[in-house]
Amino acid sequence: METLTTGNVWMMICTALVFFMHLGFAFLEIGLTRQKNTLNILFKNIFIITSGLLLYAAFGFNLMYPGFAEEALGIFDFSGFGLKAPMKDDALDLSYNDNYTYWTDFLFQGMFAATAATIVSGAVAERMKILPFMIFTILYVGFVYPIAGSWKWGEGFLHQLDTPFYDFAGSTLVHSVGGWAALVAVWLLGARIGKFKNGKAQAIPGHNIPLATAGVLILWLGWFGFNGGSVLSANPAATSLTLVTTCLAAAAGGVFCAIVSTIMYKNLDLTMFLNGILGGLVAITAGADQMGPMDAIIVGSIGGVLIVLAVSLVDKIKLDDPVGAIAVHLICGVWGTLAVGLFGKLAGGAQLVSQLIGIGTYAVFCIATSFIIIFTLKKTIGIRVSEKEEVEGLDTHEHGMTAYSDFRLNER
Repeated sequence: METLTTGNVWMMICTALVFFMHLGFAFLEIGLTRQKNTLNILFKNIFIITSGLLLYAAFGFNLMYPGFAEEALGIFDFSGFGLKAPMKDDALDLSYNDNYTYWTDFLFQGMFAATAATIVSGAVAERMKILPFMIFTILYVGFVYPIAGSWKWGEGFLHQLDTPFYDFAGSTLVHSVGGWAALVAVWLLGARIGKFKNGKAQAIPGHNIPLATAGVLILWLGWFGFNGGSVLSANPAATSLTLVTTCLAAAAGGVFCAIVSTIMYKNLDLTMFLNGILGGLVAITAGADQMGPMDAIIVGSIGGVLIVLAVSLVDKIKLDDPVGAIAVHLICGVWGTLAVGLFGKLAGGAQLVSQLIGIGTYAVFCIATSFIIIFTLKKTIGIRVSEKEEVEGLDTHEHGMTAYSDFRLNER
């Protein structure tokens, strides 16, 4: 009972830290975009976490963790509606797990579920209609994410490979799942007005860089729960190693991103520094428990360099990603997943092949499903606001109010 109590408390703390990450995402997104769209972004972030939890309780949790005992393919198994654990007088029932309860497991995993749509929110900021985004969130978080997650974390077919695909805390299962959808959404949506002139990308500065900086620091803190909780116990050795590798990768990602960005663009760009930190965090997430400290620094450093190159590539192919979500979550998510087969305890040819199989599987599934959802919405109700609405701001036109009221004193 003492071991269960300790593990359960740690998992609940980590759940709270992952929940806190949604504030970090919100701060980062509104900080890197324009003032006139602040309320719209906040509304989307609040909708994602509230609807995501309800969808995960209704059927997402069962879709993601169905138990593939009677299905050899391990691809899809819907076990029913609603949460299934019986209400018991003893909340710390040992029949579920030696480290935490059923309810703690649901809540921790539910916090992860909404993150995929939050990644898309930043990529489509400032020009997507609110209603189609809400419909996309319901379908992607409610069905796509838990089905995809079941293939590894639900012990589906990727887990059943001779050399199992490995993703400790979600470089692919969370970040790339959101990143692939962000890529499709940005392509179908088109760039913001004024982003590209004469074929060249133009900077559209965010309105509150201090808030974006606070968002990144909050996200880094939240990653203590994101990766630390993915140990799924309060084991001191495993947990402390995971937190060390997480922090070292974040630091290395930020520093190397800043160095390469300064060399390429001849200026000390704070936003690149911030995204480098996030790139390091995303990259280490797949193998945080398998890496040593120096491995983590290498993985994070490469992630930071990839951020600079990926942001440049996204601009060159004329995609408009206001917050760098594709570079951070997709590119670094893919890199972090590959890194499992190159560094740490699981490094080897067989593991690298399994990692490539997993990356390819999720790419095909997420691109296909997100395209079907968003393209259908585009052809039916439309996904982009009008030119007038975009120029004047989504806050006024989509919500009928603004995030920053004008408190001028009345003249006497």
